Amino acid sequence: MRGMYLEEFEAGTLIEHTLRRTVTEMDNMLFSNMTLNPQPLHIDFEFCKSTEFGQPLVNSLFTLGLMIGISVNDTTVGTTIANLGMTDVTFPNPLFHGDTVRVETKVLSVRESRSKPDRGIVEFEHQAFNQHDKLVARCVRQAMMRKKPQ
Repeated sequence: MRGMYLEEFEAGTLIEHTLRRTVTEMDNMLFSNMTLNPQPLHIDFEFCKSTEFGQPLVNSLFTLGLMIGISVNDTTVGTTIANLGMTDVTFPNPLFHGDTVRVETKVLSVRESRSKPDRGIVEFEHQAFNQHDKLVARCVRQAMMRKKPQ
């Protein structure tokens, strides 16, 4: 599979990604440990019993990475040069172990590079939802994309 080239993106397009992923306790524990994040909200079941959630929250940076990762197959695999930034990152509802994530991506804008004729910038809005269609993550991402080879 390949991602899309700059010329294939059109502002306003909504992509409903077919890949979905159920998040496991191991995902959360490994990610939190690999990133040296000892936050008890993610890794301590006993601590979490006394929180408003009553259970561990999935690490928000894992959620962000999963959301963008799910989008890659349909958008940027092999055609992106680099991520330029992510803005407006929000997590309006918690994600828990056992939740299944689905993602939608909207193309916000597309423009050619002013300095390099072989590329351009695409701005995406990614949204992740749990199995109850509650929004669990959102971000706007700018990616430098290749143009179709000549």
